[in-house]
Amino acid sequence: MTETLVAGIDGSPESLAAAEWAAQEAVRRHAHLHLVHAWPWQHLTDSRTPTPDRQPEADRAERVVREAEAEVTGRYPELPVSASLVPQAAVPALLRLAEEAEMLVIGTRGHGALRGFLLGSSGQQIIAAAPCPVVSVRGSFAVAGSPRSGEIVVGHQGDADESRAVLGFAFEVAAARGATLRVVRAWSLPPVYGYSPGSMWLAEQLGGVEPYEKAAMEQALEPWREKFPEVPVIEQVRTGSAGQVLLAAAAGAELLVVGRRIRHCPAGTRIGSVAHAALHHAPCPVAVVPHAH
Repeated sequence: MTETLVAGIDGSPESLAAAEWAAQEAVRRHAHLHLVHAWPWQHLTDSRTPTPDRQPEADRAERVVREAEAEVTGRYPELPVSASLVPQAAVPALLRLAEEAEMLVIGTRGHGALRGFLLGSSGQQIIAAAPCPVVSVRGSFAVAGSPRSGEIVVGHQGDADESRAVLGFAFEVAAARGATLRVVRAWSLPPVYGYSPGSMWLAEQLGGVEPYEKAAMEQALEPWREKFPEVPVIEQVRTGSAGQVLLAAAAGAELLVVGRRIRHCPAGTRIGSVAHAALHHAPCPVAVVPHAH
């Protein structure tokens, strides 16, 4: 069965960068690309057709879809591409499509939390709730034959079971690109508060926390090395903030892959601090992958 990648578009440079990134990835995977523009005119008008005063917006929405599809098919004539205008709000529309997609790709603007995502605050809602990996692409993503030429960097947390989906996605991307995969695991001092008594006993048997962290990484990587023997792997264990260590490693990367740990607060569901730092400050596209349950 052919995989489907979904890219959210709205006519902005950021969304066009997302569509370009998604098209390149779909070509590598021999996948189908579906471009989606969510424009909730039904919710605004309570009607099956736009009112006369909203017709210019409806025409623009249709034009966004046509032009994006024409742009992608012009660049990649062999790529199976479809495009649709969905009369629904962005969050439910994209989350519904994400249920059947291999990945969802959206655009993002600038650096820092105040600039937000392509879909405003909706972007974070989508990333927090999507059942598939979500890739966030900045408008500065290089196109037209000048892609970044670096590694795939993935942040490793937890044990082999928890990191399975994140590492699997990273190995698949690296294999499709013929790229080196850098696996980064960070730990902070003092470590005692972040480890169970059993983990601390094992760390002591291994000669300290750092050897324990390296052993945890090796255990998690073993099945993926066997499945993707062609992927060169660099292992990196560092002391420090996970967010800062990952951002430093991703300085010249093609893609940064992080896991998604959900935090619940009175204001709603939020992604974890590491994913948040990566999305707002990484210089390359960022893939946020739900942790295995």
